[in-house]
Amino acid sequence: MSLKSFSDYMLLEKNYSQHTVLAYIRDIESLEEYLNGHYDVNDINDVEYSLIRQWIIELVNKGISNRSINRKVSSLNAYYKFLQKTQIIENNPLKKHKALKVGKKVNLPFSQEELREVLDNTIEVNDFESARDSLIVELFYSTGIRRIELVNLNLKDVNFSQKQLKVLGKRNKERYIPIIDSLLQSFDTYIIYRNQLPTIIDKEVLFLTKKGIKIYEMLVYRIINKYFSIASSKAKCSPHVLRHSFATHLLNEGADLNAVKELLGHTSLAATQVYTHNSIAELKKVYAKSHPRNKK
Repeated sequence: MSLKSFSDYMLLEKNYSQHTVLAYIRDIESLEEYLNGHYDVNDINDVEYSLIRQWIIELVNKGISNRSINRKVSSLNAYYKFLQKTQIIENNPLKKHKALKVGKKVNLPFSQEELREVLDNTIEVNDFESARDSLIVELFYSTGIRRIELVNLNLKDVNFSQKQLKVLGKRNKERYIPIIDSLLQSFDTYIIYRNQLPTIIDKEVLFLTKKGIKIYEMLVYRIINKYFSIASSKAKCSPHVLRHSFATHLLNEGADLNAVKELLGHTSLAATQVYTHNSIAELKKVYAKSHPRNKK
C-alpha cells in the first residue's frame, strides 16, 4: 500500500485540501527517512512505538515545538488508522500515545481601527488587482469564510438579488452567508475590472489572477499579509486572523454564539467558543465601567 493510496483517500474521501494532504505526506516521509536511516526499518509492520518515540525525542532535541510535533504525530496516526482500515496492519503503534503538552495559543484579532485603516486608506482601488485585493479583505472580514472557501468560490455562488453568498465548507457542507451592502458594492467594482481582463481561462471562478486563472491559497495569504503588515504591528497577519476578527467583533457587538457558529461553518459550539475570550475581555470593560458598585 503506497502513500499514493493514502493521499487519494484523504483528497477524495475525506475532502482534505491538497495543501493539507501534502503536509501529511511530508510528516510520514520524515518518519520513514528516520527509521530507514537509524534502524534500517523499511517494512510498515516492523514499526513499533518505541522507535516512533525515539523519533519524537530527536525532534524535541532539534528544538521543534511541541505543537508542531503533535501535528506530525497526528498525521502519522491518520496514516496508521488508514492502514488498519485497509487491513495492511493489524495494530496502530500510536494507539496509546499521549500528545505533548502545549501552551495555550491565542491569536489576537485585528482591531476595528486596523480594519478601517486597511480598507479605507491602505488599498487604493484603481485597477484589477487592487479591486480584487480590496474585495478579498472585505469578504474575509464581512463573512468570516476560510481561505480555501474563498479560493473555491464561483461567480454563481454570489446571489446579488438575495444578497447572500453560498459557501462550500468542510466535508462539502454548504452554508449561506448574508452579504452587506458595502460588500455588494465591492463585488460590483471587482466584476467590472474582472470583465476587462484580456484573457479569462477559468471563467466560472470568482477570484482570478491577472492572467485569468484561478487564484491560489498562498497568493491569498500574501495579499492579506501585504496590507495588514502596513496597518498592524501584529506578528501574524493572515486570513485566519481576519476570520478570528470577524467572529470576535460580532460577539463583542452582542451577536448570538449559535449564529456566529453557523456563519463560521463550525459543527460544534466548542470550536466557536475559542473566539469568546476577547468578548469576555470586552464585557469586563463594560462591566467595570457601568456597574453601580464600581462607581466612585
